[in-house]
Amino acid sequence: MAKGQKLLPKLGELELAALEHLWNVGESDVTTTHAAIGKRRGISANTVGSALERLYKKALVTRTKVSHAFQYRAGVTQDELTARRVMEAAGGMHALADAGLLAAFVDLVAKSDDAALARLERLIAQKRSERGG
Repeated sequence: MAKGQKLLPKLGELELAALEHLWNVGESDVTTTHAAIGKRRGISANTVGSALERLYKKALVTRTKVSHAFQYRAGVTQDELTARRVMEAAGGMHALADAGLLAAFVDLVAKSDDAALARLERLIAQKRSERGG
């Protein structure tokens, strides 16, 4: 896990569905989100709004006031959320490195796909450049 990055908060099924909806559409209000994920579950728009509010408080979505309602956007990408979950499940970045999981991951990439290994090298170089080192 990156320095200063907090552990991911627990997410309920409705919160995950709301995030997936936001990833798919980019931006949505409570009414539109309810139509997309709440109606088929038989839950109220207020329940969907509460889920979006919880995601906002967990810093996983951002929101902008438009007229009388908020427009919500995902604050993390699906890939970022997945990567953070994997890292946390493995015990954090230090545990990944200490257990040899990072090396095993690189070995798997190298054995399976030269193009993926080249992308990984470019990503590492880009991140080093961004950090100034």
